[in-house]
Amino acid sequence: MVYDVERQNRDLRRLQYEHEVGNNPLNYDSWTGYIRLEEDSAPAPANKNRIRELYARALANVPPLCKLIWKRYVDLWIDYARYEEFVAAGGDAVERTRQAYRQCLELIHHTKFSFVKAWLHAAQFEIRQLNLEGAHKILGASIGCAPKAAIFDKYIEMELRLGNVDRCRKLYENYLDWLPRNSNNWVKYAELEKTLGEEERARGIFELAIGQPQLDKPGLLWKAYIDFERWEGEVERARQIYERLLDRTQHLKVWLSYAKFEAQGHQSKDSLVAQGREEQCVCIQRCRGVFERAVKYLDKNKLKVERLMLIKEWLIMETSFGDMGDVSLVKAKFPMNSMRRGRGLASTLPSPLPLPLRCSHQYLSRK
Repeated sequence: MVYDVERQNRDLRRLQYEHEVGNNPLNYDSWTGYIRLEEDSAPAPANKNRIRELYARALANVPPLCKLIWKRYVDLWIDYARYEEFVAAGGDAVERTRQAYRQCLELIHHTKFSFVKAWLHAAQFEIRQLNLEGAHKILGASIGCAPKAAIFDKYIEMELRLGNVDRCRKLYENYLDWLPRNSNNWVKYAELEKTLGEEERARGIFELAIGQPQLDKPGLLWKAYIDFERWEGEVERARQIYERLLDRTQHLKVWLSYAKFEAQGHQSKDSLVAQGREEQCVCIQRCRGVFERAVKYLDKNKLKVERLMLIKEWLIMETSFGDMGDVSLVKAKFPMNSMRRGRGLASTLPSPLPLPLRCSHQYLSRK
């Protein structure tokens, strides 16, 4: 009895889905629901032909040039390919799956829009078949037709796992030719060369990167370059990079980072031991020199708020130096706080009621 009720409900849902896809053949959600219904109604081998028939009917309805509708259409193609590979199986499963992905990619109007997931699913299928040459061709074609960041990232990841360093380098070069403003990619490329022990190549990549006219995250790139030189033990090179950065921007964060760098001294992959007192004195003097330069620059440009923030950070750093610090040196540079009292311009006008006093604060630099 329960079986009869379930069968009746399934028949009613089947009629409903037939009605929906008949009225709107581009309703891919209804097609997907219809196919899931058939998949749940019987084991895979029994209804394989029925499900293939439904997929064929659904995929025959190619949508117009609307990316949102095409997204659902491509999802349906991927579902079909995965059905052939994992569910239907059989002796011809591999060829049927490969043909499904090929047809899907041929139908997409790549000059108008493309879909990363279609390329990646096709490439991952070939990898599962141990057909690395086929995966290379698919990912290479995707970069040629419609380059996307996700495609490059996946392709590089695959080549790294296979140990194809030269191919990774070529991919990074193409990636950066296509998207030169992406700071993360420059850093990743340099880190790859660093991992391989190619310090000069990494340094050359950083130099090319900071020479780009536009970068989405220049701070990230400059910091990575400085950290690289410090890790290699090239403190003087790192110092020169800071000076070059200050030629471009004298933002408060740059000054603070530079001062902190000088305070920390020499730390590299080969030298992580504690500093001696004489070395610490030299580092502290260099740190103070950076702060003095920053104060002069901010005074010259009348950046009072930034100057106050800098002095506060300097005070914290001098305190962290312990008995080698000189807090009085910094306190002498704190601005004087003066308060003016007055009634403002409105006080000159006749008024039946007394106006409230107006207070203003002004920071005066110590000479």
